[in-house]
Amino acid sequence: MNGIDLRSDTVTRPTPEMRRAMYEAEVGDDGLEGDPTTARLQEMAAERMGTEAALLVASGSMGNLVSALAHCEPGEAMLVGETSHMMWSVGQGAGHATYGQIKVRELHENEGEFGLEDVELSIRAEGEVGGRMALVCIENTHNAAYGAPLDTTHISALAATVHENGAALHIDGARIFNAAVALDLPVARLVSPADSVTFCLSKGLACPIGSVVCGSKDLIEVTHNRRKIVGGEMRQTGIMSAAGIVALDTMVDRMEDDHANARRLAEGLAQIEGIQIEADRVRTNIVYFGLADRPPEDIEKALAEAGIHCFALDGRIRMVTHYHITPDDIENTLVAVQQVMRGV
Repeated sequence: MNGIDLRSDTVTRPTPEMRRAMYEAEVGDDGLEGDPTTARLQEMAAERMGTEAALLVASGSMGNLVSALAHCEPGEAMLVGETSHMMWSVGQGAGHATYGQIKVRELHENEGEFGLEDVELSIRAEGEVGGRMALVCIENTHNAAYGAPLDTTHISALAATVHENGAALHIDGARIFNAAVALDLPVARLVSPADSVTFCLSKGLACPIGSVVCGSKDLIEVTHNRRKIVGGEMRQTGIMSAAGIVALDTMVDRMEDDHANARRLAEGLAQIEGIQIEADRVRTNIVYFGLADRPPEDIEKALAEAGIHCFALDGRIRMVTHYHITPDDIENTLVAVQQVMRGV
């Protein structure tokens, strides 16, 4: 797509170094004896996350699904945020078994965080009706909350509450490296209280495909089985894993550039008449803004005609910065938004 593409960080394209690594990758059958390049990526991912093992999957949604299926027995329940991506996935699966036989309960979040008392009450309520809440899931960063990063204080307190009540904690960490960079923390420290975590290769890390699930050896063994069940067994995965290896080595620290671009975008938008934005909430690479008196779909269309691509979502406009967005792109975007808002 021509122009400035702010629809998502999934629009990133692999770097020249990734393309070379993919071309030269040593491969094998990952469903049989194993793929050597994928094995190296999984080892790197587990080391970064501070876990015993890791498993490559096709997408973040698949990673969350197989993690839930590994933690929960049929008929058990999991708790997810009402505005989380996992809840969105459940909604998309209406009419078929997206989450197998797992009961899904939703809970209100505040900036991506659960109230600890609410979590405890939800777990106990499930038990009172003869069920069991086996899993609690959080999203970090939290997409719908301006990409808010959840810090170790909340995650540790939540994990203690969850574990004390006999459940496990899973982190949908599609953008967990954005959270770690924003909080200036090692990612392993950020996820250490959790029992499992997924992260996307195909968002801020700029790979063409893939996500990784990390956890204990026993959990990953079960997760591997669940990946087979949902049709996620893959073969010469070294071609995609090679890009992931490069990404973990080269693409994490530079995410601060994406965050700086998002902050500049938010600050500029706040100066435009008719734009409603809480610029101080922008801490990572996701910017949301509302409009005083115009439908967001109209602005999305007008901006696209000006070569600026974004999404109208839930009554707001979302713009996401990434590897291919430069400071000049941000300034050009602000000019275009200004013109559109003035009706030029």
